[in-house]
Formats: sequence, structure tokens, C-alpha cells
Amino acid sequence: MHRVAFKMKLHPGFAAEYKKRHDELCPELKALLKDSGIEDYSIFIDEETNYLFGVLKTADPKLLDDLPANPVMQQWWQYMSDIMETNADHSPVSIPLTEIFYLP
Repeated sequence: MHRVAFKMKLHPGFAAEYKKRHDELCPELKALLKDSGIEDYSIFIDEETNYLFGVLKTADPKLLDDLPANPVMQQWWQYMSDIMETNADHSPVSIPLTEIFYLP
């Protein structure tokens, strides 16, 4: 199992809205993530900086490469683009993080 970690940035003042939207995650997006091999997915926030820290597990990280082309993912990105830093295609600006310690 591979662990994948990344950071994103939320616009100031939108932590509650970000949480609300994730609490109401649509079944199609949940299924897409699970079908892409994602397990044990969490997102944390540093409330001082508005940085989001995501970490997930996947058996095959290459399956994640197909997510950007999926219409369900594109719709989700569009929906979230008003409250976080995004690229021109509305995908979140996501910076991969390198693991330097793990205690199993």
C-alpha cells in the first residue's frame, strides 16, 4: 500500500464551508475515489495558514492519474474553485509532499 500526501490552500474564511461541502460529498464522487483505489483518505487544515494537508492510501498510485479526466472530478473541482487556490482548469493547486518519517 502506498501513502500519498499533498497540500493545497484554502481562501481565508472558508474552512467551515470546505468542511460542509466535504460532509455532503456526493455518492458519485465517493464511488469514483473508491473505484480509483483510494482508501483511508483524510484532509487536515492548518487554521493559521489555511493550508490543507491531504493523505491517502492506494494500492496503485497510477490509477490516480485518470481522475483529472473524469467528468465527476471536473464537476467537483468547479464546485470547489471559489473557495481555494486553483489552476486554470479549476483543479486545486496541489503540491506533492515527500515522506520523511513513518512509524507503522
